Amino acid sequence: MNLVLLGPPGAGKGTQANLICEKYKLSHLSTGDLLRLEIANKSEVGVKAKQIIDEGKLVSNEIIINVIKSFFNKNKNSSGYLLDGFPRNTAQARLLDKLMSEFKNKISCVIQLDVEEKHLKERILSRGKEEGRSDDNEETLLKRLETYFNETMPLIKYYDEAGLLKKVSGVGEIMHINQLINSIIDRL
Repeated sequence: MNLVLLGPPGAGKGTQANLICEKYKLSHLSTGDLLRLEIANKSEVGVKAKQIIDEGKLVSNEIIINVIKSFFNKNKNSSGYLLDGFPRNTAQARLLDKLMSEFKNKISCVIQLDVEEKHLKERILSRGKEEGRSDDNEETLLKRLETYFNETMPLIKYYDEAGLLKKVSGVGEIMHINQLINSIIDRL
């Protein structure tokens, strides 16, 4: 089983991804976490990625695909994957389809966490203070939200037309949201 978890910054993707992966024994592929690790290690990819992220832009498809391919190779024995933070647009979705095919796999379901912008701003600014994430500030948030709505919304349509999209409200108690997600996964 291979899942994609979509949602704007601050929608709760990371929190839900951890719960889903634990319950269904999936390997969590968070492009954000993988990139932050590269940045912390000051690798060549990390230095490039930090500059792009600090500008509120998205890292190139080439960088992300290479990071994902490396993750797949390191986790070949996984019972499945949960992709969190990728794809962000239809071009990336097509690249992911191609990459999954190379690994003789495919996407089983795409879960969209739907959260209104006012909730996102509160969550992101709070997370920035609590976790000390440099990318969680108001200026960067506004750029990230604009990028999300411009680039990712057509992706929602792409997956909906493919019959893979399931929408879940990302507002409310964490465990209630998780139960809604689990009920979708259990029907796959």
